[in-house]
Amino acid sequence: MTTFEERATVHAFRDDALGEHDAVGLARAIRRGEVGAAEAARDAAERVRAVESRLHAVQVYVDDAQGHATGAGGGAFAGVPTFVKDNTDHQDLPTGHGSEAFTPGVARRHAPFTRQFLSSGVTVLGKTRLPEFGFSPTTEYETAEPVRNPWKTGCSAGGSSGGSAALVAAGAVPIAHANDGGGSIRIPAACCGLVGLKPTRGRVVPNAQSRRLPLDLVSDGIVSRSVRDTAAFLAAAETHWRNPKLPPLGLVEGPSGRRLRIGFLLDSPNGVHADTTTRTAVTETAATLERLGHTVEPVAPALDPHFTRDFLTYWGMLSFLLGTSGRTLGPDFDRRGMDGLSRGLREEYLKNWRRTPAVLRRLKRTKEAYAAAFRGLDLILTPVLAHTTPPIGHLAPTVPYPALIERILAYVAFTPVDNVVGTPSISVPAARTTEDGLPVGVMFSGRPGSERTLLDIAYALEADRPFRRIQDA
Repeated sequence: MTTFEERATVHAFRDDALGEHDAVGLARAIRRGEVGAAEAARDAAERVRAVESRLHAVQVYVDDAQGHATGAGGGAFAGVPTFVKDNTDHQDLPTGHGSEAFTPGVARRHAPFTRQFLSSGVTVLGKTRLPEFGFSPTTEYETAEPVRNPWKTGCSAGGSSGGSAALVAAGAVPIAHANDGGGSIRIPAACCGLVGLKPTRGRVVPNAQSRRLPLDLVSDGIVSRSVRDTAAFLAAAETHWRNPKLPPLGLVEGPSGRRLRIGFLLDSPNGVHADTTTRTAVTETAATLERLGHTVEPVAPALDPHFTRDFLTYWGMLSFLLGTSGRTLGPDFDRRGMDGLSRGLREEYLKNWRRTPAVLRRLKRTKEAYAAAFRGLDLILTPVLAHTTPPIGHLAPTVPYPALIERILAYVAFTPVDNVVGTPSISVPAARTTEDGLPVGVMFSGRPGSERTLLDIAYALEADRPFRRIQDA
């Protein structure tokens, strides 16, 4: 039986230094002296404490973050409190990767992305939880409490950046670090009613773990409650480091009014059908775009029929490599302590490892089919996920692997293509479920380097129908 607690909405918005500010608004208030950076850090910490016992989103806290918050170093987000995801090193904090298979040691230095993020002036309060090694689209565990969705605590917050999304959606902090190797920014953004942009591969500094792999799937970014926060993050990141191979982005401050040609599809190219609520969100978004003057037309990307199983094989290879090299994470690493999803992926890969060269060749060729789908189009509109946010337990690593992987593949059917090709993609809130008001996101994908166009369309949708706030639910 569903309890009241599992139906509850949890948020931390209150009349304090953070108010209802997004990160851009809070940074402006700090620059003007209306709010102190230490005050913002203190109030954010109080907000986190107010919701953490019900959301379980935090892995570790920074000691005396309030004492280090000055806002004096400059940057677009100077003094804005935030969190770093616990698969990315932050000096003097442990990096646990969501795993119980080892005891994490303390990082001796910041990861390259952490340095880039800190250059924006943020105050890091701690690290957020993720599922083991970021493999799962929900932030759940075999023995520990799951991260819960603040819109309805009996439901998933998504994954793998579920801890970050839960805190931002609940109003504990305005923005938080997220990264995406198969949907891990966009999925929790969709589940929690946030903006989540996966940048083009190489738009931000290369991810410390994935850049050494044969196919780099991971891009770092943030989850936010406003389009302008995501735009400001990308502009700030570019002032720290810019990839000369990509067109400069700069600060995108609103919709351009440019008329776009947008393709859309309701079912994934690999044959997974979206549910009725999700299809309605996409078709209503398409109608809104046409009303705003854009041209919207059906599109049918022709992906290799092996794509889903190839991606699954590569996913399994990552689990195999982690299980083999885990002692680099901690001397007590024991792969037998990996969770059911990680073990199942590894075992499946061991059955198919001889296919690895062919799998890599086919995955790398995906960009050709993807580029063909964009001929004559500026963007493609799709669901983020094939069905609405599931309850806690539906995708838990305690589910037997054969059933679990089929559930995952029936859920995560749209996001991985952009990771394989390296193209940018954004999830924005579009609708709510009728029964319980859970957010439903839609996704726009673009050509490499087209973040400006993605932000343009996201701004236009946000202006036309402002994203619903959790404090009004």
